[in-house]
Amino acid sequence: MRVEELDVPEPVKEVILKRGFTELYPPQVDAIEAGVLEGRNLVLASPTASGKTLIAELCALKHVIERRGKVLYLTPLRALAWEKYETFQDYTGITKRDGRKVRVGISTGDLDSSTPWLEQYDIIITTNEKCDSLLRHKAPWMEGVSLVVADEIHLIGGDRGPTLEVALARLRQMKPDLQILALSATIRNAEEVAEWLKAGWIATEWRPVELREGVALNDTVMFKDGSAKRLKPLHRMDALNIALNAVLDGGQSLVFVESRRRAMSLAREAAAALAGILSRRELAELQKVSADILVRGEKTSLSDDLASSVSRGAAFHHAGLSTAHRRIVEDTFRAGQIKVLVATPTLAAGVNLPARTVVIGSYRRFVPGYGMYPISVLEYKQMSGRAGRPQYDEFGEAVLIASSSDEQDALMENYVLAKPERLYSRLAQEVALRGHTLAAVASDYAHSERGLLDFFSGTFYGYHYPPGNIKLILGAILSYLSREDMIQYKGEYIYATDFGRRVSELYIDPLTAVVLRDGLMRGAPEVTDFTWLHLICHTPDMRPILRPRRRDAEAVEAFVEEHRDEFACRIPDDGDPIDYEQFLGEVKTAMVLNAWIEEMSESDLLEQFSVQPGDRYSAVHNAEWLLYAAHELAEVLGLPDHRRHLRQLRNRVKYGVTPRLLPLVRLRGIGRVRARVLYNSGFTSIAALKRAPVSKLVEIPLIGARLAKIIKEQVGGVVDEEEWRRLEAEEGEQRALTDFIEEEPE
Repeated sequence: MRVEELDVPEPVKEVILKRGFTELYPPQVDAIEAGVLEGRNLVLASPTASGKTLIAELCALKHVIERRGKVLYLTPLRALAWEKYETFQDYTGITKRDGRKVRVGISTGDLDSSTPWLEQYDIIITTNEKCDSLLRHKAPWMEGVSLVVADEIHLIGGDRGPTLEVALARLRQMKPDLQILALSATIRNAEEVAEWLKAGWIATEWRPVELREGVALNDTVMFKDGSAKRLKPLHRMDALNIALNAVLDGGQSLVFVESRRRAMSLAREAAAALAGILSRRELAELQKVSADILVRGEKTSLSDDLASSVSRGAAFHHAGLSTAHRRIVEDTFRAGQIKVLVATPTLAAGVNLPARTVVIGSYRRFVPGYGMYPISVLEYKQMSGRAGRPQYDEFGEAVLIASSSDEQDALMENYVLAKPERLYSRLAQEVALRGHTLAAVASDYAHSERGLLDFFSGTFYGYHYPPGNIKLILGAILSYLSREDMIQYKGEYIYATDFGRRVSELYIDPLTAVVLRDGLMRGAPEVTDFTWLHLICHTPDMRPILRPRRRDAEAVEAFVEEHRDEFACRIPDDGDPIDYEQFLGEVKTAMVLNAWIEEMSESDLLEQFSVQPGDRYSAVHNAEWLLYAAHELAEVLGLPDHRRHLRQLRNRVKYGVTPRLLPLVRLRGIGRVRARVLYNSGFTSIAALKRAPVSKLVEIPLIGARLAKIIKEQVGGVVDEEEWRRLEAEEGEQRALTDFIEEEPE
């Protein structure tokens, strides 16, 4: 089927043709023949790069332009949401029938809001959690949604799966005629997911690039079709030997390993091994990327390590990297400049980064309580599906590594030839059901035990199991919520208390709310910043915590002894090693947050606490949200003094500064480093900045002419335009001279 034949508006076809696509892939044709453009529900399970997103785009524009509907596109990860947002930007120039342009919006944060500004957008991209939050806040604009796209639907079988299935159940309850398009690369029981959603289904293994899956032993890769490939002995490490063979053949390699430390060490080895392989032009381009890494964010040994590897054609990718550095690595790999990328498995479920060759360096992962444990077939299929770049490669190779012939046979049978596990709901776990039960009552979706059972019968769990299976655990949860004053009964009628409704709106686990409430009410003999920082770290929503390593465990224990009067919860003894280790992890996380708000640098956090920038970001992000939740609960509980402290503490955690810098750091373009430089230069207040001439601000390190003008405009100061233009011109001349000196050959 050709693009010109599609039953979609002409401007939509023009966008697709401009991308270079003239004919549809077979899975896309199957989806259209299944009636997806006529509004029929569909589960589409086809490999990576087989064109699933284009089907979602066609459906979305059909709803927006021809049916005057609104589209909700759900993704499991923020990074994926932004990737889809950028894809849909291609359509924003199209005019709708009402004369207005198509508008695309995105919202992945602020879980305590109905986000009313989203009403003005036609296509709205959110994470699953944000969608669930919008439903809890009963955002009125959601009544206009006519299509929901659920991307990566296979994750319904994971830890965060209950949020997606409950959100879909609520949307279907709210709008029975809603069209649902569910997408995934791999679903074994696609027909069951489709039957739950009252949808048609397509499950295909067709790919635009052939996938060759195999297992390597020594210098030979055996593929599942019986063929074999001899590798040149280029490196002593099997994973890198496979990767380097691919690079010499003109491709790129993506190597998955089990840990961050392994990713970094293997990237260093790969960088060294690429010596002599890349051209001078390629190396010159990589030097520019390396320099860009070094000027983004605060300098640390981690950024130095990454920049060094990238300058030679290799890189690592894991959750410890800052967002800016991860994006640079991803963009440079997509551009073909980085030849070997070593990543932890989190990348497999995230952004789209295909490579000629995918190497699964280890099929075991560390699982707390179990040690090293084999990965699932589904996880293997997600990683192997990254092999092969459409429009660049004729084939892709995914290779596991064996250490013996017996292991080679086992890996071939248990992974390469195996089918992924069936998807099952994870909703019937107390930790998942607790919050969703409260939300169903607080959001008026159900007001009796019978009503709750009926509501949950519309979930994927309800499809698989009769209501009686969930009744027992539901009864225990309702008793808990009633005991903690989140719900109350009037006969059989159940309603949420003010406390319970606020907990649901704040999008926190009811158990977190109980910890916060009890800690706020109890307080501590000596209430300090650390009191509240530890309290939020003591909640189940502050995960993952930063567990002490051997070298800092003693320092954490010593800190506990010195600050015993600052805890708002019981300090466990070391008789229960599991509880005590958990407690020490909470304390270490609070210590890191405390160091952050005292302006400890990223480099010192890494050296002193072994906390990488990505982990720091995650801890700060979670802490800011939980401090906001504590602040809001303090209002419900009538604790105004705590509210004032928590409000300031939340802002300090957000910016990573002492209280004196808060007025400065809120200015656009001024981060924690520039705020400190301004303060130390005598500009300690907004009034001081307002009085200062632009020429004085330009003299301060890190404050150029352009930023000085932006500062003055924000604080209401007067800018002498003639003086400013002169300063900017002088600054430009100085930059040009510096560039000339740096480029001048020796």
